[in-house]
Amino acid sequence: MPLLNVAISEEPDAALSASVAEKLTRIANVCLHKDPSLTAVVINYVADEDRAIGGRPLIGLGVRSFSLEIKVTAATNTKAEMAAFIEAMSATMGQLLSELHETSYVIVHEVAAAAWGFGGKSQ
Repeated sequence: MPLLNVAISEEPDAALSASVAEKLTRIANVCLHKDPSLTAVVINYVADEDRAIGGRPLIGLGVRSFSLEIKVTAATNTKAEMAAFIEAMSATMGQLLSELHETSYVIVHEVAAAAWGFGGKSQ
């Protein structure tokens, strides 16, 4: 575990997806000590006309944006580790996406161990 879902305001791009998956997995390992072999990443591309900031579609703003949500087992990371993860993710996505709008979000969801699992078994 964990599970990362990222939505990117960009045209679908296999090379970008591979880079995003690799970097997100690495940062989850470095900052949150998550096992890369159990880290799942789901990438969705969102058209500029389907994503808005301040009520204005990105298509008219000339910027990129992303939102990233990660689910981790509750109480397995400190506030400092989560803060480092959020900072590293924001910086990395800024390097990957040109003209990144500041209003891009990283959210860490802590889920009770009994509430999720993999391979058909809860934790």
